[in-house]
Amino acid sequence: MTTTPAATPSTARVERWQRFRTNRDKALASPHGWLTLTSFQWLANSPAAVDLVPGLWSTDSEGTTAFLTAVPSDGLRLVETGEKVDGTVSAVLADEESLMWVQYGGPDGDQVVVELAMRGGKYAIRTRDAESPAFTGFDGVPTYPYNPAWEVTGRFEPYPGPVDVPIGTANPLVDGVHRSVGEVVFRLPGSSHEFHLQAEEEKLGALTVTFHDETNGAAPPGQTADWRKLSVPRPRPDGSVVLDFNRAINYPSAFTPYGTCPMPVKNNSLDVRVEAGEKQPYPA
Repeated sequence: MTTTPAATPSTARVERWQRFRTNRDKALASPHGWLTLTSFQWLANSPAAVDLVPGLWSTDSEGTTAFLTAVPSDGLRLVETGEKVDGTVSAVLADEESLMWVQYGGPDGDQVVVELAMRGGKYAIRTRDAESPAFTGFDGVPTYPYNPAWEVTGRFEPYPGPVDVPIGTANPLVDGVHRSVGEVVFRLPGSSHEFHLQAEEEKLGALTVTFHDETNGAAPPGQTADWRKLSVPRPRPDGSVVLDFNRAINYPSAFTPYGTCPMPVKNNSLDVRVEAGEKQPYPA
């Protein structure tokens, strides 16, 4: 286990990091974003009431279509059109898709948005309440101080083709798949060996690395969520990449028990304390 001494950052680097942090906190505090989640509920294959939401909810016997039955007095409106739900409406999603389906409550009828989601081949709903204490009390994610020593250069070693790796998620009833496109190889200050972390490809060739490290966990000496992720810019023509762990962030599941966020693949663990990036957002 190693620690990394603080280095003296340049003013420009600190300012860029501060802009990143400001934008990150703003995104988290968006209306009906991750901080507003108040429930996650699977749908049965026959109409039934659910917690916190009016109406009757269900799927068909094959689990391919979701249904909502409501009357005007339930106050449910379609998010897309604002039309009141009067009777039965349906929706079809592919696995991992979500739909902000209906809304209700509050003076404008939009305090709570109900998200329909398909996870692990099953339909579920999540409520997003603008009066959630996690949202109304949010004043930013705690982080480690910026330290340029945690910005390192490595290399990307692509696989011949994507490899689908089964993984767990923040919800024990939902399995996930990590589509590994290669490995990011790098060293960290004070470490005696190279690290090889599997990466997923994002838009425009950027990469995402999901990882464990020795700061994880609620009990001391843990200071961070159970796992975090890092976006890595598109590899340069020579295969080199820059990993700035000051920009390591939490998955939504660090803020809410209602996430289905992917866990790291088995070997994506760093045997050092990565004292950079976001910390655990709430007290243990």
